[in-house]
Amino acid sequence: MADVGYTFGYYQELNPSRSELALLKQGIVMPKIETACELGFGQGMSIGIHAAASPVQWHGTDFNPSQAGFAQELVRSCGSDAKLYDEAFEEFCLRSDLPDFDFIGLHGIWSWISDKNRALITDFIKRKLKVGGVLYISYNTLPGWAAFAPMRHLMSEHAQLLSAGGKGIISGIDEALAFTDKLLATNPLFGRANPQVAERLKKLKEQNKHYLAHEFFNRDWHPMHFATMAGWLQEAKLNYACSAHYLDSVDGINLTEAQQALLRDIPDPMFAQSVRDFMVNQQFRRDYWIKGVRRLSPLERMEALSSHKVMLLSSAPDITLKVNGSLGAADMNQGIYAPIIEFLADHKQRTLAEICDATKGADISQVQVIEAVTILAGSGHLASVQDAQTITRTKKKTEKLNRHLMRKARSSTDVAYLASPVTGGGHNLGRFQQLFALSYLDGIRQPSEWAQSVLQILNAQGQKIVKEGRTLNTDEENFAELLERANQFKEKQLPVLKALEIV
Repeated sequence: MADVGYTFGYYQELNPSRSELALLKQGIVMPKIETACELGFGQGMSIGIHAAASPVQWHGTDFNPSQAGFAQELVRSCGSDAKLYDEAFEEFCLRSDLPDFDFIGLHGIWSWISDKNRALITDFIKRKLKVGGVLYISYNTLPGWAAFAPMRHLMSEHAQLLSAGGKGIISGIDEALAFTDKLLATNPLFGRANPQVAERLKKLKEQNKHYLAHEFFNRDWHPMHFATMAGWLQEAKLNYACSAHYLDSVDGINLTEAQQALLRDIPDPMFAQSVRDFMVNQQFRRDYWIKGVRRLSPLERMEALSSHKVMLLSSAPDITLKVNGSLGAADMNQGIYAPIIEFLADHKQRTLAEICDATKGADISQVQVIEAVTILAGSGHLASVQDAQTITRTKKKTEKLNRHLMRKARSSTDVAYLASPVTGGGHNLGRFQQLFALSYLDGIRQPSEWAQSVLQILNAQGQKIVKEGRTLNTDEENFAELLERANQFKEKQLPVLKALEIV
């Protein structure tokens, strides 16, 4: 899908430093990441942020030249040495000037390309990923997509054959979705046999149309069994390591006792992954694979985890002690999580060993600390941090990139992430909050002044705030809403941004 630009998303799993906690938890040796590559980087938000926020030397390609141009603009804005191209995989993967890589990432690519391109990528990984290197790959998975696949095919066919000519793919998507409503209104046997299809179609209508174009209306769309993926990657000498989605490693929120017992009885770990996908009806996998897995001893694993450093990203009072897994919402143990969150509430960087020492009085074990950190990180409340030397080394680049992104927020809501030298990754921040942060960086300290500055930006463009479906038409209403948001920003978000060294 080259005629419609992709959304400006950021994908944290593409941050190499984030893989460390997942791999250490599984007792796997983490390689030192010095060179990395992203294939199909979209608008380049992830690779742009990671190139600025870490010392890793990045390379990448995306076939869409406008997307590659935006990504190149990001790396130029901060003086990064990332090498980004608009080449097809066939051209890029055969370049003779690429280094060997410690980390290769593909997010949202594998399921949407042809077998020819999959073969090119597999060969590229085999040749260019170093021994011990990490592959991050995500893809649509069976059996989760089995019921909806026929409907997706029908929508795509409608867009190709029956949509009004010359109106473009977005119009085609609207017409295809309207047609599915008419089809389901006839109460077809397919709909009765697969009642979840109607609910999924309802959710699709709420999605960004550019996202839908790339997700569902590509020429190629191939959900894949885990075993099929393993067959592809075995050609590149890769071994499955673990899920890149932290919460997947917590069996208690995803699997019943009976399911856990069945998995424990399966001697083949690869087949166990296939069985687990049926248990949770997996639709999308995000996985780390290693070229030559090396295991840590139990002592080495605990020592590495003990020295692993994290920080709290959320305002402690706002953290609800619930976590969502495949089994639904689960309560976090108050006796374990409350002391840990209280200790981390100042947003200072702490090792897991320090967390253990601080919570000994609450009778919290090291194993419980590791699981709690995993769940808090998987829920977005906590992040791993880089070493002090790396933070210092990258801060000037992230400052430049963030100013570039915040200036874009004056006229657009497209970009909702800024770069942190502390985590080496992106931090979610909305348009108004970015503009408040920009005012703060310019030396303005009062929330009322932040609100007034944003109001002037909105007025200059004839824009109004929409709150709960109602447009705020007067300056007084818009200012009051902005002031409320500015005060919330000062109280809850500004301390986090300071700790992340974004401001």
